[in-house]
Amino acid sequence: MSGHGPLGGVLAALAVSLTGTRISAIALPWFTLATTGSATGAGLVAFAEMAPYVVVKAFSGPLVDRAGPRTVSWTTDLVSAAAAAAVPLLHAAGHLSLGVLLVLVAVIGAARGPGDLAKEVLVPEAAERGGVPLERAAGLAGAVERTAGTLGPALGGVLVAAVGPLTGLGVNALCFAAGSLVVAVALPHDLGRGAGGTAPGAFDDPPQGYWRRFGQGYAFLRGDRLLLALSAMIGVTNLLATGFLTVLLPVWALASGHGPATVGLLGTVGGAASVAAGLVAAGIAHRLPRRAVFFTGFLCAGAPRFLVLAAGAPMWLVVAVFVLDGFGSGFLNPILGALRYERVPRPLLGRVSALVHALAWAGIPFGGLLAGAAVGAVGLAPTLVAGGVLYFLTTTLTGLRPEWRAMDGPRRSGAARGPRTGRRLRPPS
Repeated sequence: MSGHGPLGGVLAALAVSLTGTRISAIALPWFTLATTGSATGAGLVAFAEMAPYVVVKAFSGPLVDRAGPRTVSWTTDLVSAAAAAAVPLLHAAGHLSLGVLLVLVAVIGAARGPGDLAKEVLVPEAAERGGVPLERAAGLAGAVERTAGTLGPALGGVLVAAVGPLTGLGVNALCFAAGSLVVAVALPHDLGRGAGGTAPGAFDDPPQGYWRRFGQGYAFLRGDRLLLALSAMIGVTNLLATGFLTVLLPVWALASGHGPATVGLLGTVGGAASVAAGLVAAGIAHRLPRRAVFFTGFLCAGAPRFLVLAAGAPMWLVVAVFVLDGFGSGFLNPILGALRYERVPRPLLGRVSALVHALAWAGIPFGGLLAGAAVGAVGLAPTLVAGGVLYFLTTTLTGLRPEWRAMDGPRRSGAARGPRTGRRLRPPS
């Protein structure tokens, strides 16, 4: 495979597996509600998938670096496909209890964590082989993710309405299988060797155990003040965004009389704007000043949507703000991805990326709980204002810290390639 082929293959694998996941996010709750009639059961199923996903992903970095991301990607997708296919098969045979369903979705979540991480780790080497700038590669990966997040739920809703949730779960299994096939067959067999333990270097000579590798990733992240600050900041914004999407937006839609259709409309227009911005960023982000674009993107994506709902603005203005939000957010992932690919030595990329994701996702399980408690205590409008102000302060004042100046430093593609000699690399300042 030549030219842009390796990157195209990685993006194709991302597209099919993420689309299947988004379809499942619609089909699985409907299936649970239809078979058990229990909203609590649907909540348990969602938790059973996401909790293992977050935890296993956080600790899978040394495995990805040791075994190689290509191997981890296709094997974990195959495990996910088998577990997803077992759901409709066991239901048809009359052997699918709620307990068995929880176990299966936990297997899917636990396999998805390292599988998603492995595909992300494949991106920089695939980009290098195709001569693609890191910002462009990260932007394309972000556009694929956001496209799947926009189209997958719509396709899942159509499938559930037309032929039932079991078909949606079957399509999910096929998507995982297709992603596994693309990585195992279509990608070069040596892709990712530079990230895995098979490549000699300062971090892998002599061979080390799991906890030694994990500790190296932790030490590197702790020593890189920019990546650590980014991870902590995004952990706060993810917590606020989760509370907004899962509690505050639905409560606003109900209280204002707009209904659930409006939630779908806002999600669609925001997602479409984000995809468009991601494609624009993929083409030009490598020519732009990172820090200015990054904080401008966060200024558009976050606080305005909290405040426009709190103000009781007309619907056309709400839609416009969500379009602005989506467009601003589309410029963030290319910068975040490129920074990580440049600053982390390739042999450490899996374990450091896993820890970065763990910090960034740590608040997600609590976002809805905190938002619900705040609405119950002080009401919707004050909670929206407080959330918007906290989002603004988090994404603005943090930019005054000195480590953020490193965002506009030399764009070191060589840092991501990892060590070529026995000399131990130090994290960039």
